[in-house]
Parts: sequence; C-alpha cells; structure tokens
Amino acid sequence: MFSLSIAAALALTPAAIESDKKIVADLDTAYQAAVERNDADAMAEILHEDMILVVGRGDVYAGADLIKAARDHVIDYEAQVEDEGTQTVRMYGPDTAIVTARLYIRGTTKSGDKIDKRLWFSDTYVRTEKGWRYAFGQASIALPDAGE
Repeated sequence: MFSLSIAAALALTPAAIESDKKIVADLDTAYQAAVERNDADAMAEILHEDMILVVGRGDVYAGADLIKAARDHVIDYEAQVEDEGTQTVRMYGPDTAIVTARLYIRGTTKSGDKIDKRLWFSDTYVRTEKGWRYAFGQASIALPDAGE
C-alpha cells in the first residue's frame, strides 16, 4: 500500500507547488543571466554535479564544460535572455521541474564569429539537499528568422 509522509503531502499543496515553480523560474532566469555575464561561479552554484546539456545538432556538454567555457570567455555575450512571456515551469512531483522558454542569444565567439539567434530550450531542475539544481538541458537548433 502506498502512503505519503506528512512532509511529502505538504510538498504537494497548491501553495507549495506555486512557490517551487517561482523558485525554479527565478533560478533559471538567474542561470541565463550568469551565462550572459560569463559568471562561472554563479553557474556552478546552480548546476547539478551531474548536469548535461544536449544541443540541437547533437553535441553533449557536461556542466564542467559549460563552466570552463564561461571562464575562458568562449563567447562574449551581448544577450542571453529568455524572451518575455515564453517561460513555463511544469512540476512533476515534489522534486522535479521542467522549464521551457524561448531564448535569445547574441554575441561574438573567441574566433570572431557573430552569434545572433533564437532557440527553444527545456531545462530540468531537481530538488537536492542543497536546494534546486539544474540537472539536464536540451536546446533546439536556431529558429528561422521571424520573417521566414
């Protein structure tokens, strides 16, 4: 027979769910801002120790790769922001949340290549003893220009 502990039952109240959704939404926005600033320390605070990111062309990056890229300023960002009104947070039980949003990225790589694109992403956050952590991300390929 399945039974929930009192703490687990309380974690599933509508107020607790909305609170967690806000925390995760704010955390994901803070993560994007940390990437934009190449703030490796802030990124490391948010990333789960086993984090991976899968991008639209199939490359897979560990959290350590993302932190190193920030420290090395592989991209100098002018913008890395979620398009207003596109972010949605969905809860799956008390300890898993998925954020989806459309992201705008503009910047210059170390080799001088310009980046200017929008893409959709899904970021999975899990509750840990240290709080919510970003554990898995998946990003689409660049979206076509709005005029296409």
